[in-house]
Amino acid sequence: MFTGIIEEIGKVKSITKAGNTLRLVIAAKIVTKDAKLGDSIAVNGVCLTVTKFDSNSFAADVMPVTFYATNLSRLLANSQVNLERAMAANGRFGGHMVSGHIDGTAKIVAIKTNENAIIYTIELASGLELFCVEKGSIAIDGTSLTIAAISGTKLSVSLIPHTRKHSILGFKKIGELVNIECDIMAKQHAKLSDYDSVSGSHKAHNSSGITEGYLAEHGFI
Repeated sequence: MFTGIIEEIGKVKSITKAGNTLRLVIAAKIVTKDAKLGDSIAVNGVCLTVTKFDSNSFAADVMPVTFYATNLSRLLANSQVNLERAMAANGRFGGHMVSGHIDGTAKIVAIKTNENAIIYTIELASGLELFCVEKGSIAIDGTSLTIAAISGTKLSVSLIPHTRKHSILGFKKIGELVNIECDIMAKQHAKLSDYDSVSGSHKAHNSSGITEGYLAEHGFI
């Protein structure tokens, strides 16, 4: 589990591609301080397992499902990446609940400045907007952000100077793809509400058996 608070910006030292799999070696100093084999580190919001490490870098494997679902397949040597270690049980919960399981990618369609903020507008894959709400949380390339506005499949987030400086999102350009993880509570609610991804509708559960007709029949309404 992660919080979406980026600890450092790492740099890809090497990429070994075999079919639709990758082996990444990423230069980093903060997230490797207490690293152990098998630890989880979020790379651009994707939860990856440390398979090898030293004080200056770590290695991780990317399997086909992650290759297709995220922007990691677009990484090149020297690409910068957001890094975050799994949250310690005794740590502060500074962002929001982030699982590191990406829902898909989105394209940056507009960037504008508003005084000390940069506002990014992204185009979501159809269906993901159902898990997003204004003032709700979203993780973009692993960065915990607040949705400033949403209209259809387009949503906007606002970056403060600190976030621009300490995450790769501040360096992204129009047309680039970013990883998206919608709020896990919204996804759980949709699941419990019998969300139908084909029709785009959902019907709430009523496990108690109490219906409007039952309430009327027994004089409650």
